[in-house]
Amino acid sequence: MTRHGFLDLRMTALHDYRAPWWLPGGDLQTIWPALISRPRSSAAPAYRRERWQAPDGDFIDVDHLQGARGAPWLVLFHGLEGSSSSHYAVAFAQAAQARGWHFSVPHFRGCSGEPNLAPRSYHSGDFEEIGWMLDRIRGYAAAPVLAAGVSLGGNALLRWAEEAGSTAAPVVRALAAISAPLDLAAAGAAIDRGFNWLAYAQHFLRTMKPRALAKWQQHPKLFDRERLIAARTLRDFDDCFTAPLHGFSSVDDYWRRASAKPHLTSIRVPTLVFNARNDPFVPEPSLPNPNQAGPQVMLWQPDEGGHVGFPAGRFPGHVRAMPEAVCDWLEAAG
Repeated sequence: MTRHGFLDLRMTALHDYRAPWWLPGGDLQTIWPALISRPRSSAAPAYRRERWQAPDGDFIDVDHLQGARGAPWLVLFHGLEGSSSSHYAVAFAQAAQARGWHFSVPHFRGCSGEPNLAPRSYHSGDFEEIGWMLDRIRGYAAAPVLAAGVSLGGNALLRWAEEAGSTAAPVVRALAAISAPLDLAAAGAAIDRGFNWLAYAQHFLRTMKPRALAKWQQHPKLFDRERLIAARTLRDFDDCFTAPLHGFSSVDDYWRRASAKPHLTSIRVPTLVFNARNDPFVPEPSLPNPNQAGPQVMLWQPDEGGHVGFPAGRFPGHVRAMPEAVCDWLEAAG
């Protein structure tokens, strides 16, 4: 089906999203949902946790919600330092439950609350890990599998679809990437400067560095510990930790090979790529245009929304609108 066919198939209000008047700008539209508009603890999903053994002997923790017999199965890949309890994951869980869908959140290694065992972590281009997780769920799902990825998880999901080509369709019916940093060099440069460095980069480093140092305790000399302690930017961190742990020669090699944007024409399964143009650390000039996406790819690029934000409605600005619109699109496209 062509890109225009998808546009005719399902138009939702979020395609022309406008933020509440009292939340102007990408930073507020990012920070408010993450810190202020989180779902109440009483609304937390009652996940069932399952531990999978990975091909290398490590483990992956997956949180599931049971759906109706024969209902679609939505798999969500979380973002950097995220989990099944992240505000967007809970909002997706609620959207899936309202439809009677099965729902699963596989945790990237080290993100489930327990350190993983192998001398590796996770990264933005980890398409082999994504493929293994989806194959595992496809193996026991008696219904269509739909997949969504948020931020880092969205880029990694797109990289899987790009690498899989025509073999992706037997695994998933449709997929969506939300606020994915499709050009990692551009996103890395944006998050490491000015207010972004203070508000976002330092926020991530506060958890990433202790996890990396715990990994060094498991596997001494795995990377340069002193360089990591001195890292002040995400670029520094990726250069001394993420890149060498996963077989890249440098941060530039990692960001180039892991970026989804150059390969969007390779996707052969219905795909939604959803980015706000005012995302604080996914610069608008780095977003793809329709000529850079294949015929199976729909680009949604509203002017507002921030990074994984898209708050809607009156105060306090709930975060359900984005997951509901994405699920609508996946259901229609799949």
